[in-house]
Amino acid sequence: MNDRPVTILAVDDEPANLRLLDAVLTPRGYQLVTASDGRDALDLLVDLDVDLVLLDLKMPGLNGHEVCRRIRSDDRTAFLPVVMITASGPEEKLTAVESGADDFVTKPFDRAELLARVASLARLKRYHDTIERQAAELARWNTELEKRVAAGVDELERTNRLRHFLGAQLADVVVADDALLDSHRREIVVVFFDFHGFTSFAETSEPEEVMGVLREYHQVVGEHVVALGGTLERFTGDGVMVFFNDPVPCDDPARRAVQLALDVDRDVSRLANGWRRMGHALTHRAGISMGYATLGRIGFPGRFDYAAIGSVTNLAARLCTDAGDWEIRVSDRVLAALGDAVEAELVGDVQPRGFARTVRVHTIRSLDDEVTT
Repeated sequence: MNDRPVTILAVDDEPANLRLLDAVLTPRGYQLVTASDGRDALDLLVDLDVDLVLLDLKMPGLNGHEVCRRIRSDDRTAFLPVVMITASGPEEKLTAVESGADDFVTKPFDRAELLARVASLARLKRYHDTIERQAAELARWNTELEKRVAAGVDELERTNRLRHFLGAQLADVVVADDALLDSHRREIVVVFFDFHGFTSFAETSEPEEVMGVLREYHQVVGEHVVALGGTLERFTGDGVMVFFNDPVPCDDPARRAVQLALDVDRDVSRLANGWRRMGHALTHRAGISMGYATLGRIGFPGRFDYAAIGSVTNLAARLCTDAGDWEIRVSDRVLAALGDAVEAELVGDVQPRGFARTVRVHTIRSLDDEVTT
């Protein structure tokens, strides 16, 4: 709300008329500013915030018509109320309206009439100012809202992209610190799953049936990955790669990885009983390794993935390939990280394909208790 007094610019070349206007208007709470000719009036309007102009029609130099036209031609004052004060007849009044005057008062003016016209036009001016102020404020709010919406959409898109390979809570953590996705080196535990028998199944089954089985399998894997705080690197049809301890470090990554393999094996085994009744011989295998890898975003603008690069991932894949049905094979390093919490059986020292050295491999039988996340 505008509490500033209504400011009136009175323009007349007769000092007596200006004194009379001052005597009528000032006691009523109006702030009166005066000008003795049209040019002075226009100069005052450049810097002065005026609510209404009382303009004498007949003045030397710039007369009232010309001053009014110039007021209307200026964007700043185009809607400024102008009241012409004239002693002329109807034709002059018509010309005054054509020049842009909003109203007129006849000399000698009636005080009550003058006050009524001034109050009415000043009120309209204040309404106009309020609307302009609110429109400007609304424009600022809209601009700010657009910025916030754009920022929110960007963050939502980033979060949704992260949810492709991270659980919801983990994705939110990474969004809060985007630097976590920059290329870096860290020790991780990698789990590789193989849906064994899938290739033959896909060759002999209808595509809809294949997709249905994959959906069930991926649903089981996804639920356990999220529950244990793993990072899903990729689905490759019948293969799945998950790693722990990155991009956000976690406690007991080896234990979480083994728990994941046991949980997935258990639930896929239940699904396999149903698939077997439908004639599909599908089994499951897992390989787990532990070691350092380089991790970070790979891809191109518009399509990024988060990947782990290093021999630790290749070893997990080889262990999975060499495992038997429903077997979980782990490297010696994974077993050492588990300590006495696991029951395992030694497979032996094997040389996985593509590796120049042998690796001591074990088969996991059970974990003494479940991981709490």
